[in-house]
Parts: sequence; structure tokens; C-alpha cells
Amino acid sequence: MTGSDPHGDTRPYGDTRPHGDTRPHLAVVEVTRFRPRDAAYHAYVDTLNARTAAAGEAQGFRVTRTGAADVGTAQLLSLTDSADAIVIMGGEDIAPRFYGGPSTYPEQGQHFETADEGQLALVRRAFRRGTPLLGICRGHQIINVAFGGTLQQDIGDDTIHKNLGAPVARLMAAHPVEFAGGSALAEALGARTVDVQSAHHQSIDRVGEGLVVVGIAPDGSPEAVEHRSAPITGVQFHPEDPGAPAGQLAGFVAALAASVRRRTEALRLSA
Repeated sequence: MTGSDPHGDTRPYGDTRPHGDTRPHLAVVEVTRFRPRDAAYHAYVDTLNARTAAAGEAQGFRVTRTGAADVGTAQLLSLTDSADAIVIMGGEDIAPRFYGGPSTYPEQGQHFETADEGQLALVRRAFRRGTPLLGICRGHQIINVAFGGTLQQDIGDDTIHKNLGAPVARLMAAHPVEFAGGSALAEALGARTVDVQSAHHQSIDRVGEGLVVVGIAPDGSPEAVEHRSAPITGVQFHPEDPGAPAGQLAGFVAALAASVRRRTEALRLSA
């Protein structure tokens, strides 16, 4: 069966729902499901990803989890072809070649270029189709790069965004973020100013085409973006962290679910 969407992208839906399962499909897309050489970091990241998947299930989604580095771009796009909504999770730095940055920089870590390529393709397809998409931390940066933006490669040691030198499980630092009035994220969270948990050494630099910064940290760092015409949002912080305010992750996932319902109704009316 083929179909079309409001952005003119005609494609086979390839719906992978189990027989009789009518729940909307939420694709949680990670960097990788395997980090054998960094067990402590992987265990913590896996906790965050699992919490996001559980929040999706609580909102009535059928959730799948995929490691972009584990499958490659073509298979990633195939596995997520039926997705009604997407969350791109946090993880390692994006390779500088994707945004034209210097090849070496302070605090440089491991890159997963296969994941970078696949996740960038996923954002661009979501834009063409009008698929609701949320990016968290690295996912927020992936969104920016997908639309031609750049990254500040290291924000330095004088930072409110990370507990420097702390064990992996204690890296998150708490700080407030102020959201723009009328932004979708302020509406989703029910407040203009919220406390968040973050742990990052990079941030958005030049903002990608079509994106608007709608959340700012006290030091001026861009903490949230929304697309002007597509249901695509990104946050630099971690609503899925166990230390995040109660209900914050649920608010983000509920906003995704509401966006899916609006898109489904719009497609129904245009059919």
C-alpha cells in the first residue's frame, strides 16, 4: 500500500505493527545498543533510554528501540518507516565533518558516524513527512545539524551544564531554563521557567534553517529549539533523567502523542 503526506512524500508505509495492534508507533532511536568498552556509561544511557520507552508505553504508544550505529542508514529508515513519532536520544558527540567543524577539539570523545548519518537522514525524512520528532541532548544537536546548523564543540570548564569530574551517574547538573511565551514546549510543560537536568560539553552554535531557539539557560546557552513549520523540537537537557522534575518526561511524551493525533486527523480529513 502506498500513501502521501502533507509534504508530498509518497512512499510505501511498510507498517510493521503486530497483527491487530492499532497503537501508534513511537520509535526511540539511540546511538547504539552496545558499548562493551564503556560499561558504566552504557548502563546509565540505557537507563535513560529505557525510561523514555516506558513513558511512551504509558502514553499508549507501541515502542521500538533501535541503535542507529548498529543497523546503518538504510535499515534504520526501514525499521522506523511506520513510526508515527520519533525520539532521538542522547549519546556521543556528532562527528565534526557533518557540520564543518575542526576535526579535533577539547574533550573530544568517540564518534559513531554511522549513527550520525542515519539520524540526520531520519530528521530530514521526518521533516518531509511531517512526522512528530523530539531530540534530547545529542538528538537536539542532530536536529540542528540536519537543518544546516553548527555546534560549539566545547563550552569549557566554567559551566553550569555538567558536574565536571563526577562519576557517570552523577554527571547531571541542575539549572533553570526559560522558555519563550507561546512556544509549544512552554505549553507542554505548563510553565515559562522550569528546572532541568543536563550533562553536555557541546551546544548549538549557528541555528539551523527553519529552527527557532525557544529555551535559554541562565548563561545564554540555547537549551531548546522548535521548527517553524514542522512538529520537530529539541532540548539540550534530559527530561528522562531520574533526577528531573516529576512529570517532565511525561509532559514531553504527551505532547508527542497529541501531535500524532493532530496529524492523524489532518491526514484523515485530507484523504
